[in-house]
Amino acid sequence: MDLLPDAAPLATRLRNTLVQYHSIPGSEWRVAKRTKDATVWRKPSEEFSGYLYKAQGVVEDVTNRIVDHIRPGPYRLDWDSLMTTMDIMETFEENCCVMRYTTAGQLWNIIAPREFVDFSYTSSYEDGLLTCGISLDYGEVRPNFVRGFNHPCGWFCVPLKDYPSHSLLTGYIQTELRGMLPQSAVDTAMSSTLANFYSDLKKALKT
Repeated sequence: MDLLPDAAPLATRLRNTLVQYHSIPGSEWRVAKRTKDATVWRKPSEEFSGYLYKAQGVVEDVTNRIVDHIRPGPYRLDWDSLMTTMDIMETFEENCCVMRYTTAGQLWNIIAPREFVDFSYTSSYEDGLLTCGISLDYGEVRPNFVRGFNHPCGWFCVPLKDYPSHSLLTGYIQTELRGMLPQSAVDTAMSSTLANFYSDLKKALKT
């Protein structure tokens, strides 16, 4: 188990990594799933043997409200059907914390519940916001859970220029679920989970 990292340099590195992902040309991505709410692409991850996923869709709401629903805080548990518990373990400053959360089983429990401990950081980006995270080897692993690991992940949320009450939400996710899992099951689950994330978020914002 590691000690907590120094928050400021980790936040800077994490933000820079996400901005780098955001500039990957479209030709490097392959479509994994399309729904009315979002398109999901993927490309081989440079961090581990799985994929880096990119998800994008327009959400009818202002940037701050959308990001408040995504980042660690009281809203996320209310609407994200995949997340079953969430605790803030450490707070460095208002926009920077370490959280522990658990996820529900997926694909008829082929993928058992997982636990993650993530460093989370939210900052301004262009006219909007970026909220990003990376897993830490920190805290005891609870029984009955496999500890998963999120390589650099994040969500860019910027207002549409012609429709400022709508926002373009773009996510980059690369989750190493760990444990004994067929890769095809993981890939199916990731694409569907990201598409469902948008539909669930939209429903939550309308309530």
